[in-house]
Amino acid sequence: MTSVVLDDRPERVLLDRIEWYYDAVPRHGARVEDFGPLTLFVREGQGWPFYARPARGRSGAVSAGDVARVRARQRELGIPESFEWVAETTPALRTAVEDSGLVVHEHPLMVLDPDTPVPAADELPGGLRVRTIGPDDPALASALAVPHLAFAEPGTGVGLAGVTELAEAVRARAGDGTVERVVARIGAGLTSVAAAVEGETVLCAGQHQPIGAVSEIVGVGTLPSARRRGLGIAVTAALVADARSRGVETVFLSAGDDDIARIYARLGFRRVATALIAEPAE
Repeated sequence: MTSVVLDDRPERVLLDRIEWYYDAVPRHGARVEDFGPLTLFVREGQGWPFYARPARGRSGAVSAGDVARVRARQRELGIPESFEWVAETTPALRTAVEDSGLVVHEHPLMVLDPDTPVPAADELPGGLRVRTIGPDDPALASALAVPHLAFAEPGTGVGLAGVTELAEAVRARAGDGTVERVVARIGAGLTSVAAAVEGETVLCAGQHQPIGAVSEIVGVGTLPSARRRGLGIAVTAALVADARSRGVETVFLSAGDDDIARIYARLGFRRVATALIAEPAE
């Protein structure tokens, strides 16, 4: 694992702020179950399942038995056996999680400092435009479907899925409640969506989820056939601008891997820690 040394107080304060956010963000759509040193968030209603993580404000060791109890509850509920945490703030959890049989994946945790300028990205070469997608925007369904196609073909190289696959994905997801849930979150100020659009076709999209003065950029993905055009950076810049316009001071994200982290670094994001996600082996 690539380690990040927390050798100054500002970095520790920054990670404390991110830890607060990770604990706060699921509470808008989940109930909380207490497992001592661990907290399990259980989504209320439909939507992407949440995770278990270290209990905020509690210190002390976490054992493989603690992890096993949470996993048993997740299986009982029929939700993924997933744990998420920051390596540098809860270093001992990795051993307990791995001893329980889960596989741990590492992701660079990156922050954009408040004084780092971000270029405007309203218009791109070839007539593409980047815009915030409102709740009534007809492009919203496509903007929510594009990242799923992107993550199904991981990497940064040009892939196969294109406009035809996007149309199929939108049709497949119609009526599943996804658009309605995001519309409600947009209305509540909990989610903002941005997309790069060519004509009427969404080629790249992502979201940020503000709570107070902190927001995480999530789900930025480019239609695989449209990669290598700078669209991910442009959408990320638009999300940063939107977050800052809402008074957000700390904007952060987890990169999929080191190659993707280097792309975000070009926009000014810097690595401050390592986000860890644990799940059963495939």
